[in-house]
Parts: sequence; structure tokens; C-alpha cells
Amino acid sequence: MGLPWIRLDTSTFDHPKMLFLVEEKQFRPIYVHLSGMAYTGKHGLDGLIPKAALRVIGGTVNDAKKLVEAGLWNEVAGGWEVHGWTEYQFSSSEHEARRQKLSERGRKGAQARWDK
Repeated sequence: MGLPWIRLDTSTFDHPKMLFLVEEKQFRPIYVHLSGMAYTGKHGLDGLIPKAALRVIGGTVNDAKKLVEAGLWNEVAGGWEVHGWTEYQFSSSEHEARRQKLSERGRKGAQARWDK
């Protein structure tokens, strides 16, 4: 199961890596980066963006090259990974553990209400 949301730092758009793209008027790769983050989060891929998904997120190979050049993506076998994903986002397993914990707490709370 994927993430229902991802973390987006408030300094995302003034980070030097983004400013590099803005200065070069590379706005499409910025869109592709954000779309890629949403895609990998939604599908529980822990930062991986498969080559087959590039078109789905509105990107081209040139966009991916720009993102690698800017240091926002790393090229890996079968696609790219969002640089720093595991440092700033929940992994799929962490998200699932949190979801189960919250579900169990909710179940116990409901049971306590029903038992009254």
C-alpha cells in the first residue's frame, strides 16, 4: 500500500538544487520531480521512479537527465530514485506499521466504548 501523502519541505523551492533549475528556466523538470515524488509515494516504491513511469508523470529522458544533473534524482537500474527519499519520507514498511498501530488503537477504543 502506498502513502496517502508525502512530505514537502517548505524550503523546497528555494533549495539550491531547485534554484539551479529555475535559473536555467527548466520548469518542466521541477514539475516532473514533484510528480515523481507523488508517484513513488502513492505506489509505495520508496523513492524509485521506474523508467516505464516517466511518461506517466509527464517526463522525458531529458527531464530525468536535468534532475540527475541538479542532484534531485539518482540514476539506478531500471529508472531513477529521488535523492534523499529515505531521509525525509516514511518508507512503505514504516507507513504500514503506523497504519496498523493506529488501526489497533482505534479498534481498542471502539471496543472500550462498546463494552460500556
